[in-house]
Amino acid sequence: MIIHVVQQGETLASIAAQYGVTPERLIIDNELPNPENLVVGQSMIVRIPTRVHTVAAGDTLAGIAQQYGISVDELLRNNPWVAVGALEPGQTLLVSYERDPVIDAALIIGYLYPFINRSVHLKSLPFLTYQSLFTYGFTPAGDLVPIQDEQLIAAGYEAGVPPIMVLAPMYADQTFDPQIAHDMFISQEGQNRLIDNIIATMQDKGYIGVDIDFEFIRPEDKELFIGFISNVKNRLEPLGLLTLVALAPKVSGEMTGLLYEAHDYPRIGAIADLVLLMTYEWGYLLSPPMPTAPINNVRQVLEYGVSVIPREKILMGIPNYCYDWALPFVQGQMAEALSNQEAVARAARYGATIQFDETAQVPFFYYTNEEGIQHVVYFDDARSMNAKLRLIAELNLRGAGIWQIMDFFPALYMTINELFTIEEG
Repeated sequence: MIIHVVQQGETLASIAAQYGVTPERLIIDNELPNPENLVVGQSMIVRIPTRVHTVAAGDTLAGIAQQYGISVDELLRNNPWVAVGALEPGQTLLVSYERDPVIDAALIIGYLYPFINRSVHLKSLPFLTYQSLFTYGFTPAGDLVPIQDEQLIAAGYEAGVPPIMVLAPMYADQTFDPQIAHDMFISQEGQNRLIDNIIATMQDKGYIGVDIDFEFIRPEDKELFIGFISNVKNRLEPLGLLTLVALAPKVSGEMTGLLYEAHDYPRIGAIADLVLLMTYEWGYLLSPPMPTAPINNVRQVLEYGVSVIPREKILMGIPNYCYDWALPFVQGQMAEALSNQEAVARAARYGATIQFDETAQVPFFYYTNEEGIQHVVYFDDARSMNAKLRLIAELNLRGAGIWQIMDFFPALYMTINELFTIEEG
């Protein structure tokens, strides 16, 4: 895998000629939103084919995979677009390409909402070990608040990607409410009934684990929260079901504040089967402009994590979104959330030049809109994803959890495919 950064004067044709590939290959692999208007500083992944297959009448994915001695999943990872439509004679499939040996095996989880676009879902599944469906709520009395998940679960199982149930104390508007969690914690009857309902739903729908995503838990509820996690683990483990806990990004055990104090890394890490360290949201909707997941901050969280939690339990959080801020920044003014592909399209639209923050290992650009207002966008690209994902092997982590897979991001998935053998669910 080659990461090419567009220079002044380059075109898609000139870049393709430089590497001996076709412009169509670059467009397909990167799902380029701006093939006719490349942006200086824009990165793209170049995959140099070593074997291709031209589809003939009657070909099937299984038959093509068997012909070349690879799995259907590998064929789909090399050609994600194939997952969303029937094969047609004349299409060219990438069977293999020049690549370095994979550096590690990794467990990859993708988080999604029930309203995910079906095409995006199908294209993403071959890159995942599990899909985590966000989110089941609950009442203090122990009733689950379900989601429409049957079709997503069925599609996941067809692709060999079992589901994990995400459980969160949330209102219908998707805001966390620590009171819901507190009231459940202090009611042993409600807590036990909730776990009964979790198990019944998991067994009925085919969930293989639960992801406890309890954010903003009150510091005084810390022991109750840990007791709940232990209760869940003790009930699920004999049934062969996983307990995963999402944890706020901490760099020490002394951090204070509503987001951090109840998330005791050593004690929760000792109980749970897996933990997701949410190494993102430095830049967020209401923050001053900055990267969502600068690698220097990500590294600090992970290095603290591995110092107190077994490495084989740790998943690194990966953000799959970015933000656009109007300037000058005004406290209380919300940024606009974008996909990383939309960010590049916006840079092309306004004739921006993409720069790269070497410390944060993140690209960014400035532009001025039609109203004369200056903006700054921090986003992710192939370079930043490559830097972040390599921390998994460097620190010997179990894998990654992608928040979220609602937009297909080719640079993320091609990098995962390049670096890792993806664990099977």
